[in-house]
Amino acid sequence: MTHPKEYLISLVKELCKQPTETEWIEFKLNKVDHERIGENISALSNSATLVGKVNAYIIWGVDDETHEIVGTSFNYLLEKIGNEELESWLLMFLKPKINFRFYQIEVDEKPVILLEIKCANSNPVSFNNQEYVRIGSSTRKLKEYPEKERELWRIFDKVPYEKGISLQNVSSEEVLMKLDYPAYFDLLNMPLPDGRKAILEALESDEMITKCDTGNWNITKLGAVLIAKKLDDFSDVKRKAVRVVHYKDNSRCETIREYICSKGYANGFYDIIDFIMSTTPSNETIIDALRETKTMFPKIAVREVVANALIHQDFFVTGTGPMVEIFVDRMEITNPGMPLIDTLRLIDSPPKSRNEMLASIMRRFNICEERGSGIDKAVIAIELNHLPAPEFEQPEGFTRITIFAHKPLSKMDKNERVRACYMHACLRRVVGEYLTNTSLRKRFGIEKSNKSMISRYIRETLDAKKIKPFDADAPQSLMKYLPYWA
Repeated sequence: MTHPKEYLISLVKELCKQPTETEWIEFKLNKVDHERIGENISALSNSATLVGKVNAYIIWGVDDETHEIVGTSFNYLLEKIGNEELESWLLMFLKPKINFRFYQIEVDEKPVILLEIKCANSNPVSFNNQEYVRIGSSTRKLKEYPEKERELWRIFDKVPYEKGISLQNVSSEEVLMKLDYPAYFDLLNMPLPDGRKAILEALESDEMITKCDTGNWNITKLGAVLIAKKLDDFSDVKRKAVRVVHYKDNSRCETIREYICSKGYANGFYDIIDFIMSTTPSNETIIDALRETKTMFPKIAVREVVANALIHQDFFVTGTGPMVEIFVDRMEITNPGMPLIDTLRLIDSPPKSRNEMLASIMRRFNICEERGSGIDKAVIAIELNHLPAPEFEQPEGFTRITIFAHKPLSKMDKNERVRACYMHACLRRVVGEYLTNTSLRKRFGIEKSNKSMISRYIRETLDAKKIKPFDADAPQSLMKYLPYWA
């Protein structure tokens, strides 16, 4: 990414305000040692990661002690190693091949060379097969400082996607233009603060934005994904927009409508749910002389499953985002990334999220459940409406949850009956109760006279090893069952 001249000048001036050389900045006058530049790139990149900086810098034309801008005679464009230009020569010996870029500018009418170096983000950066790190203002071999190396690997293991930078070096005015800050405060049930400074401080406290080295702001991926006014303003997250497709029948051959939410997940969530529910067929029934409209899929189930897809997706899967597909007989909600929990244990297992920062704020926005019970609520709503049990699948690299439209019990196949029986046992177990013939009859909404039919469905689920008796010696009329894992 190139930067405008004004940005580079202000960046150099901000960096010169540092009291001494730091672990992520090196000041030089004219001295050029090609090997040393490569070693410094390795050291500064690794050290930038250790101190939480997005970039590190080498600046030629600044006095090392006073940080006064004095100008330089160094010109990277004229530097050759054999027939190789300096940039390509350095890149040849760096592993992994990180982004770095030279800039030639004038600051206060003095020539300055700025080298911007990206922080290491998955492995320590080496030059000529040797890894380096900054100790104070000195460049040292990383292997000589094992505690630094261990810390670096710990950071690589835990750096979340949300902390990445989506838009760099934007003014406070641009932050407020690109982020839907009124929605942020509305979702938190907080009054809009007086003044720009207080708004920016609130966004910074939740890491929606961070301070930039120039004194401006960086918008994080967290801020962009959650409260972007337009996701298209952020090239690295725009493909994460939620897509809803409504098909004519049970196949993907003919599309009736398609909707892509252009907003962030938080400020656009209710728009997504409203569109889905407006697309979903509904029926009117008369209950106690009152007309009642019931949608094909319970709204609470749709809401919880969509929120689950947004929060638990793998953001590092590029080029794709969450998708909702509506068919005549079902709704499929798909998100990138394999589930972190066995799909048979989604109801009872404690929550486990790839994106804990995003999940935490979505909980505060009341969009998802604090205790990870969203799937439980969805399955309960489906049971109360006597719908077929949802299906949890793991197509290659993705997670898919399918919610089905109403189907008479007589039309359900064996797999559908077993799935419903198992999930009912899970829900009963979560609240400290057991699956019984009576509870399963209520789940399917059938009369007591059909209890023999329910007994057959229980036997099918026992044969499939999805449930087990609580007491195998109990009389048949008193039998109670648990999920297989209980």
